[in-house]
Amino acid sequence: MRPSLTLLASISRGQSSKLKKPAIGLDHFIQRQRVIALWREISRALNKIPNSSTRDELHNYARKEFERNRNVTDLQHIRYLISTGKAEFETMRRYIDEQIVG
Repeated sequence: MRPSLTLLASISRGQSSKLKKPAIGLDHFIQRQRVIALWREISRALNKIPNSSTRDELHNYARKEFERNRNVTDLQHIRYLISTGKAEFETMRRYIDEQIVG
């Protein structure tokens, strides 16, 4: 091997990767997209409520729930949280619809 290539190889081996996080698998990517879609759906629904303390409380509750579960990596648990979140959101949506009409 040429000396310049040997030097370059030794330098690059000593440096850490520029990636801070490891790449995620396809299953994690899909679940991440589902979580983001749920968050967007909740945010859009809450934005339909006129500015009030209720709107702020609902937004803060949703945000805290997402933040609390941010570091969950188990796929089964993520799926469970998504389905639970959707069920809670459907309950919340009924209340939101009442707020919009009323």
